[in-house]
Amino acid sequence: MSEQVIAEHYSHGSLEREILNALTTLGADPEHLDPEQLAPVDEFHIGGRAATVELADRLDLCPGLRVLDIGSGLGGTARHLARRHAVEVTGLDLTAEYVHVAASLSRRAGLAQVVRFRQGSATSLPFPDGSFDRVCMLHVGMNVADKAALFSEIQRTLVGGGVFGVYDVMRIGPGEILYPMPWAATSATSFLSGPQRYRELLAEVGLPVQAERDRRSFGIDFIRETRARIAQDGPPVLGLQLVMGSDTALKLANLADSLERALLAPTEMICLAR
Repeated sequence: MSEQVIAEHYSHGSLEREILNALTTLGADPEHLDPEQLAPVDEFHIGGRAATVELADRLDLCPGLRVLDIGSGLGGTARHLARRHAVEVTGLDLTAEYVHVAASLSRRAGLAQVVRFRQGSATSLPFPDGSFDRVCMLHVGMNVADKAALFSEIQRTLVGGGVFGVYDVMRIGPGEILYPMPWAATSATSFLSGPQRYRELLAEVGLPVQAERDRRSFGIDFIRETRARIAQDGPPVLGLQLVMGSDTALKLANLADSLERALLAPTEMICLAR
């Protein structure tokens, strides 16, 4: 039941139409998109494109590798990896609408041959053992209650010596967390864990953490700058409010509060599959 509620949290109903309308307003040709035009809306995690680039640069990517992007959303990370690193990317997302929109935007950007998307659960990956050389996951674990199953599936689908990169919001201190958050309307579908718990579960399935970075300061700066721009100029024509909805300002305020009170921190981990 929780996965259904989570998928409904992210579902919009007319997301593709709103994104294409916004792009048209900005002068873009919806049938011949430059992937860079999509960056303001398709990098749905703290830090946006900058965070994607930094994580990708730590995955030891080279042309031709097979990459799985878990929780691929609108496909921004997948398209960036395919274009910058010449890898073949499969995106998996729980929300059917996201999968449809990601595939459509990729086709419109001329990338349908190098990125593909499937709907499915991260705790029961629909891929054979050893299907991927790399796996990445950006802001997904907060919606996954059974992280042991999640990490076990990632280890199963990675080749030996493969690399897993995770960039999640993690619990780093005690205190009340205010909702709604970008990933959950209430605490009922928010499954936050601390870095130590991540390390333990990853080690248990054969994905020991090789490197780790607390990105709280980076996150605070990003959210402050985002809120300041919106306060000064209003929501951009093509912006995260299209994905996050009418309560975007409240979600960002609650996220900023938890980061500044050191309750949460976006945290990056790089793991090597045994």
